[in-house]
Amino acid sequence: MITFISSLLLLVIGYFTYGKLIERVFGAKESNRPTPSHTENDGVDFIPLNKQKNAFIQLLNIAGVGPIFGPILGALYGPAAFLWIVFGCIFAGGVHDYLTGMISVRNKGMQLPALASKYIGKPFSHLVNLFALLLLLLVGTVFVVAPSKMVSELLAGGEQTLMIITAIIFLYYTIATVLPIDKIIGKIYPFLGALLLLSALGIGIGILFNDHTIPELSFENVHPKGLPYYPVIFLTISCGALSGFHATQSPIISRTLNTEKDGRYVFYGMMIAEGIIAMVWAAAAMTIIDQQELSQLIADGGPGAVVSRVATLILGSVGGTIAVIGVIVLPITSGDTSFRAARMIIAEYLHTPQKILKNRFFIAIPVFAISFLLITVIEFSALWRYFSWANQVTAAIALWIGTVYLYQKNNYYWMALIPATFITSVVITYILYDTDLGMGVDLKISKWIGIGFALLCAFALHMKSPFKRKV
Repeated sequence: MITFISSLLLLVIGYFTYGKLIERVFGAKESNRPTPSHTENDGVDFIPLNKQKNAFIQLLNIAGVGPIFGPILGALYGPAAFLWIVFGCIFAGGVHDYLTGMISVRNKGMQLPALASKYIGKPFSHLVNLFALLLLLLVGTVFVVAPSKMVSELLAGGEQTLMIITAIIFLYYTIATVLPIDKIIGKIYPFLGALLLLSALGIGIGILFNDHTIPELSFENVHPKGLPYYPVIFLTISCGALSGFHATQSPIISRTLNTEKDGRYVFYGMMIAEGIIAMVWAAAAMTIIDQQELSQLIADGGPGAVVSRVATLILGSVGGTIAVIGVIVLPITSGDTSFRAARMIIAEYLHTPQKILKNRFFIAIPVFAISFLLITVIEFSALWRYFSWANQVTAAIALWIGTVYLYQKNNYYWMALIPATFITSVVITYILYDTDLGMGVDLKISKWIGIGFALLCAFALHMKSPFKRKV
């Protein structure tokens, strides 16, 4: 329990210390620099919203099933998984989300590919467009499949029930993607955000006051398949620590942010909140279910089966059902904004104005058609593997954009450079090492290549900098 409580306290302290430092380094202004929600207001995507509403939308946008499914899978490694959630969230994920959102604010709400074009180079932006759209399609598709299955299981329905639920979710996604952000998302997300936080709070209190003991920190790798901690866990636990998917979502809120000073609470703060949710579910999976049963549940029914089991054991049948509903909300509220972000990226790339409704449908319909095709040809487990790698590649790209931005200002660019270098080494190592997705190269060789490549990138950038500190 000491490890768990200490981890939660560190996350909160991180918001008030490191979060404050990154805000100061960036140089957020209160009133003398208007945000895109005011200067570009179009009544569709650019609309000023208050800080609390933006925060709830951001949290639900970035959360998905990531801070639940990922930490549950990461729990197979044992309590060492807590370390990545805490330190990844404070020093990597929070910096990633804040910089992505605020750099977008300073650039009229630009999406990630446009930011890559400006700060890394126009030729590279085409690759970023491809990766961002691939990631959003995978996320949107995963977040159709996951909630459909969970609702179907909750209703004890069969194949026909599953198809009906899938169709309803697709219909909702279509409406939420094309309507102005304040019509559906802005109205229902605060209530859904409260449900999400209440379900996590219920599970968190439940694991503190039960007959089981939350395991204390241990560096022993207890993964049943013997998978190495580096690089695998850094892709297994992404949301809740560091996730490139957030880089596609923060620019959505950069277009509704009322003032720059709201940024730390909305971007960095909601990353911390997601880290707390991840800690709760990782601890619950390790505490309530023994390692052998956890491994078997994941093998038989995936992380969703663990969610249902944990929620029922802690909160009973009624409370467990409410908690599961809260979990179902997560992927749905990330799925809709995934498709919305995809529409916005394509529109920005094609220079297609989105104030006209038919233009939004013109882009959205093909995107949904591709997503439906993915559901029919790729299994969920395969989708999740592809999502995990593409997700962290996107995180690396976003952090390099943040590094270049701070480098150009001659500020403390190492705050972005260090996590950028680290996650770059992870994704290179993983794609070389993994036998299913990658090349199956020996792990030791993969590590040397991955770490060497990342350090070379960092060294090349650092050698060009006068390393002046202006805070």
